[in-house]
Amino acid sequence: MYFEEESEMKNYDIVIIGGGPAGLSAAIAARKNGTESILILERDDKLGGILNQCIHNGFGLHTFQEELTGPEYAGRFIAQTEELQIKYKLHTMVMDISEGKLITAMNRNEGMFQIQAKAVILAMGCRERSRGALNIPGYRPAGIFSAGTAQHLVNIEGYLPGRKVVILGSGDIGLIMARRMTLEGADVQVVAELMPYSGGLKRNIVQCLDDFGIPLKLSHTVVDIKGKERVEGITLAEVDAKGRPLPGTEEEYKCDTLLLSVGLIPENELSRGMGIEMNPITSGPKVNESLETNMEGVFACGNVLHVHDLVDFVSEEAAMAGRNASLYVQNTCRSQENTKKLTEKEIPLFSEKGVRYTVPSAIRPDHMPEELTVRFRVGGVYKNCYISCYLDGERILHRKRPVVAPGEMEQIKLTREQIMKNPLLQKITLKIEEE
Repeated sequence: MYFEEESEMKNYDIVIIGGGPAGLSAAIAARKNGTESILILERDDKLGGILNQCIHNGFGLHTFQEELTGPEYAGRFIAQTEELQIKYKLHTMVMDISEGKLITAMNRNEGMFQIQAKAVILAMGCRERSRGALNIPGYRPAGIFSAGTAQHLVNIEGYLPGRKVVILGSGDIGLIMARRMTLEGADVQVVAELMPYSGGLKRNIVQCLDDFGIPLKLSHTVVDIKGKERVEGITLAEVDAKGRPLPGTEEEYKCDTLLLSVGLIPENELSRGMGIEMNPITSGPKVNESLETNMEGVFACGNVLHVHDLVDFVSEEAAMAGRNASLYVQNTCRSQENTKKLTEKEIPLFSEKGVRYTVPSAIRPDHMPEELTVRFRVGGVYKNCYISCYLDGERILHRKRPVVAPGEMEQIKLTREQIMKNPLLQKITLKIEEE
């Protein structure tokens, strides 16, 4: 472990908050881009983040062109971090980041301490929504777990949370845990999903549910939990278009465990405390083409920015954040005059007609790379549709898609040449068109 205790406040060019796949990729890219003074702050006892408990395969197909487990994927980035001698602190909780990028953190060895950074990369990841956000009636018996907690218990602690299982929510973690619990000998009776479509990848529905004969009930939710000391059963009901239970559709399931896979929320308490402007749709920061927030020199990437389907895309995005943070520190990608940032042209990206959000949400043409990836999610299932992009009123992209769904992130690429052709460009619009 490459670890250094500090007896007094230290200065670093780049400080990265979070040592998961995003933080590691950002650190490696920044180092390869010429920045030597880098520090990763990680609250857990090891690097790798959530990947350490994701022992299933399917990682790395884009990044390494081979199929890896989560720990194997994380291990490759940890090895690079060690080889490049990038410093990191474990068991370290960041308490506050001031507007001047002064970081207050604490750990058991050093107590409370401060670090001054020239640039900060936010890579804190995301967390699961809890039962409290669902308003399910019933007592609070043992046997109710988030899918991620159950995954940690099975894969890290070696405990099986239950024998007869119902899963609410068809996010990827819930789908993967349906298969994992089945392989460990549990009886997974059903996966229920409030929405009329699954929130997970199509491949996970096939490999984790269909291959094991586990039913997926769309437009269904849990309306009651039975049991006082331990879950004894649940009541499932169909819902209408507004998510309201339909009387007479109730079904009873006897079970001892309910797993909740009802969405992920970016961990942005630190971001909000700094005064960073947030996107109400993603619950992550608004960023420009450099993945820079409204606070100069503060960048965001990975699941703290918006929830991703594939860790390969997290690594790709984080590498971009690391490179841009390095360029910012080296002062080669922006003006020496801080006042220019307030006056330089910024073109907003608008999401319309089925597109829920875009990352980035604005582009500064002068800072744009030759090719920029714009990622987005749709708000429903659309079949035989077109993904269209407009520069003011001119349509520059009209790509046919057999189906797009909220469970799978979409992306397009914009070139600097396209943007620079129109010096009077006012807005970029992304939408779904059905013809």
